Amino acid sequence: MEIKNASELILEKLENWIHAFIEMLPNLGLALLILIITFLLARLIRKVVMRLMHRVTHKSTLHDLIATIVYLAVILVGAFIALGVLNLDKTVTTLLAGAGIIGLALGFAFQDIAANFMSGIIMSVRMPFRVGDIIETQDKLGMVQHMNLRATLVRSFQGQVHIIPNKDVFQNTITNYSVLGKRRIDLAVGVSYGDDLEKVKQVSLQAVKSLEMLSQQEPIQFFYTEFGDSSINFELRFWISFKAQPDYLQARSDAIMAIKQAFDENDISIPFPIRTLDFGIKGGEKLTEMLPRNLSNKAS
Repeated sequence: MEIKNASELILEKLENWIHAFIEMLPNLGLALLILIITFLLARLIRKVVMRLMHRVTHKSTLHDLIATIVYLAVILVGAFIALGVLNLDKTVTTLLAGAGIIGLALGFAFQDIAANFMSGIIMSVRMPFRVGDIIETQDKLGMVQHMNLRATLVRSFQGQVHIIPNKDVFQNTITNYSVLGKRRIDLAVGVSYGDDLEKVKQVSLQAVKSLEMLSQQEPIQFFYTEFGDSSINFELRFWISFKAQPDYLQARSDAIMAIKQAFDENDISIPFPIRTLDFGIKGGEKLTEMLPRNLSNKAS
């Protein structure tokens, strides 16, 4: 009898579930239809937002961010409506509460990811650099290849690709060599103590003026800097039109060649390192004076 009662109870439960499922079929169909319409509408709205953003700004990263946020928001609204059709209002409330708790826990667990994400958003708005710019950050020098909401990809001139977290880029110094379209070269040179310094200055300035990539908007600067061990040293500062790293390297190479050729043509010497040997305790004595007389005579 107990087994019969248990089977009847199970069958009764199954019948109730089947009846409830049949009664819910219209709502299930409507909820499924709402979800399908929601996904289609979200995709359409995403495309519209992308087109509108292209008219407002050319920042592709910002386009993707805003379009994705709108897309997810539409899907979330549609999912809540579908749950409401199924009379799962309490489930919706529970999901919202659970999402808040999970979001708080994930926020603590993934602080670095959140920081990179927020840094990516801010840099997308402020645009301290663009794809193709030559930048230096975190001791990494190279060309920006790609920037997403997590990291910035910088390709070095040796061929390596550095993946730098956006948080590190945003919180540290960024040197952008491409933003001005020009770059200054500081060239250190030395001449012998026997040369005419005014002549050296004029010859050096004239040599640099012959460079093809020289920017005419900025003056050439010439400064003597110090009395070196073997030379009087000076520094030439001049600006060049700059688009890529080879422009900088080629201009510096051309300047060195032009100055060397001009010095040769005007008998200006760039001295080798010179060492003076002093003999004796006080120094200044000649070698012949310090040797014994008989050895001095032989040496002379």
